[in-house]
Amino acid sequence: MKEQLYTIPVNEAFESDCECPLCKMKEDLERNAIEYTLGPSYMEDDTRAMTDEAGFCEKHIKDLYKEKNRLGLALILSTHLQKTTKDMQTLSSKDSPTGSSFFRKRETTSLCEYVDKLQKRCFICDRINNTFDRYIDTIFHLYKYDPAFAEKVHNSKGFCTYHFAYIYDRAADKLSKNVLEQFLNDIRTVYFDNMKRIQEDIEWFINKFDYRYKNEPWKNAKDALPRTILKTHSVVSKDDIQ
Repeated sequence: MKEQLYTIPVNEAFESDCECPLCKMKEDLERNAIEYTLGPSYMEDDTRAMTDEAGFCEKHIKDLYKEKNRLGLALILSTHLQKTTKDMQTLSSKDSPTGSSFFRKRETTSLCEYVDKLQKRCFICDRINNTFDRYIDTIFHLYKYDPAFAEKVHNSKGFCTYHFAYIYDRAADKLSKNVLEQFLNDIRTVYFDNMKRIQEDIEWFINKFDYRYKNEPWKNAKDALPRTILKTHSVVSKDDIQ
């Protein structure tokens, strides 16, 4: 199958020596989104309107703060702060708390709804998730039409638990019955075979803390702990687990 622009990140992730290609794709998308947010785009009116509206989640505001462009982040937060304050002033002048009691369920005011919605939004998360959904569709498309990609899936190191369930659940809506059966068999095989491999590595890692195994080789267990964390919790970045 001829390589097209939208297939490149998916193929590269499955060709990489990683424990979960979907985690790898998401990690790359996150890095790209952070660089985009603090790149020249923050001076564009349409981008600033989106960051003003959505803001950032706790994780990604910390990630942005770690970057070198403090002025860019300050400009982004300045207009976001202006919009949020203006919206809150408008809502607070119209709303008043309804109170609550044991017998009467408290009604949520539009002010609280606004803050709740704001807490759930993130410009970077939205950008990542929109592209990631297209990558998932690309996985099914490539598996269906490109035998070389199906072989990459078969030869991969499997997936983290979350992403295994993620594509397992969506496959039925994207693949015909015959292709679906083969796809599910393939991802079950690579998932459980590689979880067994990780289990053996983490158990050997534990054994190495026993004096009886002091002089035994580490085998593949030296980095078993971060690889197990990736498999069980979809944590890719070493910065998050150091």
